[in-house]
Amino acid sequence: MIANLVPDELWDRIAPLMPARPVRRHRHPGRLPVPDRVALAGIVYVLRKGVAWRDVPASVVGCSGVTVWRRLRDWTEAGLWPRLQAALLTELRRADLLDLDDCAVDGSHVRALKGGITSAPRPSIVPGPAPSTT
Repeated sequence: MIANLVPDELWDRIAPLMPARPVRRHRHPGRLPVPDRVALAGIVYVLRKGVAWRDVPASVVGCSGVTVWRRLRDWTEAGLWPRLQAALLTELRRADLLDLDDCAVDGSHVRALKGGITSAPRPSIVPGPAPSTT
């Protein structure tokens, strides 16, 4: 199932961008970490199926949804997603496969200024001063 969620060709592009795993302690090393590809397959599973993290089937993906969520958090803090997006967009541009005729921009990608920049003062929408309550 992992190969269906994260094909070999995609993994070969993504693997070099992954942050380095911390070195395990020699004494009391704890459990082996879940491989990055398995965690990425869990993230793709959640995106495709629209399930909650707790509903990720460990038998299908290879790890629990909590593990997948933690890895997503760690990769987000490490800045993986902007690097991955830039690398894949660059590859698409080089192959002349990037078509920006149909694209969407929202506030998560472009800073939305509060009210924008205006040269004239804005008229008040209040009809007059409020009466005093004293």
